[in-house]
Amino acid sequence: MNSNPGGRFGKVAVLFGGNSAERPISLQSGRAVLEALLDSGVDAYAWDPAEQALEQLRACDRAFIALHGRGGEDGCIQGALELLHIPYTGSGVMASAIGMDKMRTKQIWQSQGLPTPQYRQLLPGFAVEPLVAALGLPLMIKPAHEGSSLGMSRVDQQDALAEAYAKAADLDALVIAEQFIQGQEFTVPVLGERALPVIRLETSHRFYDFAAKYQATDTHYVIPSGLTPVEESRLQALALAAFVAVGAEGWGRIDVMQDTAGTFWLLEINTVPGMTDHSLVPMAAKAAGLSFADLCLNILEQTLS
Repeated sequence: MNSNPGGRFGKVAVLFGGNSAERPISLQSGRAVLEALLDSGVDAYAWDPAEQALEQLRACDRAFIALHGRGGEDGCIQGALELLHIPYTGSGVMASAIGMDKMRTKQIWQSQGLPTPQYRQLLPGFAVEPLVAALGLPLMIKPAHEGSSLGMSRVDQQDALAEAYAKAADLDALVIAEQFIQGQEFTVPVLGERALPVIRLETSHRFYDFAAKYQATDTHYVIPSGLTPVEESRLQALALAAFVAVGAEGWGRIDVMQDTAGTFWLLEINTVPGMTDHSLVPMAAKAAGLSFADLCLNILEQTLS
């Protein structure tokens, strides 16, 4: 019997940090993953692209990606690892690039007949009245290539659109306005080919923003979600369809709204979700009977196939 099952992975680089706006969250995720792998007997070490050369990764056998945002979640590091012939966790280059682009993700979902809120791309000097006439109010204004709700605003009044656009455009040249769905918010973590238990999100904020995700003490994560078994199964099936549609692999998370009529609407996909003490995938995994260490090993095992 192998007394150290973690040894089958060889030398594992845990990639975290980076230069994106989500660096602080990535540092938390990566440190948690690194500690869990080390405690499980894996020969793991930290690698931060902001501080270490890519060449140093040649010494590893596989990589656990805990980089959030640009450079780590958008296909860039995945492409580098492909060139180095190093197996890595999560989605490949194409799905990572698509998943990081909220507008292209929505276009693919729409092409597959999957429900996602209507949207418009916003360009400098956009006309306010036609936008509001098309999508109504409230609106969500989003930078297309940021995660953790960075640069996002909920706009209830027409005269607040310019400020919300400027806030998003400060982070990204591609900005979208999205129809706001009034109702309950859910998230569905995906592990391998199965959807984990659904989590309902409750926040006192105007929407589930950065502060609600990482700073607030009154945000509630409800598992079981409160959906009926039939509704939960339907939502899990929708999340898996959305995951597959963009070519995602390994693990991830789909964020969803349910309107007052009971219809589910796909918001976005996260191909490298957070792994902090506030993060949702570990919560759902725990509800499914997986410890944090088990979850990390399960994700890493996907690099063996």
